[in-house]
Amino acid sequence: MNRSGERVLEVEGVSKRFGDVLAVSGVSFSATRGVILGLLGPNGAGKTTTLRMIMGILSPDEGTIRFSLDGTSGGVNKERIGYLPEERGLYDDARVLETLVYLGELKGLSRAEATRRAGEWLSRLDLTAWANRKIEALSKGMEQKVQFAAAILHKPDLVVLDEPFSGLDPVHQDFCKQVIRELRAEGTAVVLSSHMMNQVEELTDEIVLIDRGQTILAGGLDAIKEAHGIHLVRLRFAGDPAALEKDRRIEALRVEKDRATFRLPRELDPDSYVRNLTPGIVVREIAVERPPLHDIFVAAVGRDDHEAR
Repeated sequence: MNRSGERVLEVEGVSKRFGDVLAVSGVSFSATRGVILGLLGPNGAGKTTTLRMIMGILSPDEGTIRFSLDGTSGGVNKERIGYLPEERGLYDDARVLETLVYLGELKGLSRAEATRRAGEWLSRLDLTAWANRKIEALSKGMEQKVQFAAAILHKPDLVVLDEPFSGLDPVHQDFCKQVIRELRAEGTAVVLSSHMMNQVEELTDEIVLIDRGQTILAGGLDAIKEAHGIHLVRLRFAGDPAALEKDRRIEALRVEKDRATFRLPRELDPDSYVRNLTPGIVVREIAVERPPLHDIFVAAVGRDDHEAR
């Protein structure tokens, strides 16, 4: 039964310290069925520490973590959660199919059902020919796909994915994005953690953007972009680019041959701008869009993502 909209995880005021380092400070968010929540931020922001506290691997120093899984409320129930850790942890000398079956049984599946589902996922992931090969024979990307399948084989209520696209080529990144969207459509709550903000923002419905262990931005992705106010314009044009350079309405203009990018300030309505373009410019293509999360992050913390890492 799809119970989209039901809250399955609540993280309230969670903090964690390692010696003198405050890794996570007062982070709060919730995960809801049928919603993809992005836990985003640069490397070292505290994302993995937060996920390890959710999974019960670490205990928070402050704050509470509550679950409502499979009709019950309370502590973590790992049979109803799928977890893809940042570190890969499969046994090198185990075979691919037997690994998936074993992990499925640990999550409460019968051997027959675990075998059936494992076979289906190996087929979807183009790994059927590798079913009886040892894990050590797999490439990094193949092993990542196996561990991804293991995280969702038992059809959990909540899926926690820590850097799920690491080691995958663009084709398999797109495939995993498709599967994550399928999980959302089936009413699964998904928490997706990554430092690659621009890559995963297309997936997320809500975000928690953290830096140095603290929440910088949180809420619905569309609402956050709307609140940011600025629009980006990408333009292919004919005419004299000097006409754009003289347009005092726009900001951060960059021109390269017949293409230009620039920003519209908060007070300038994009529809009004498009209807009253700069005289002397003939538009060949135009796109007006909200800024990517990377740019919003830079504006929020005052340094770019590379510097943060």
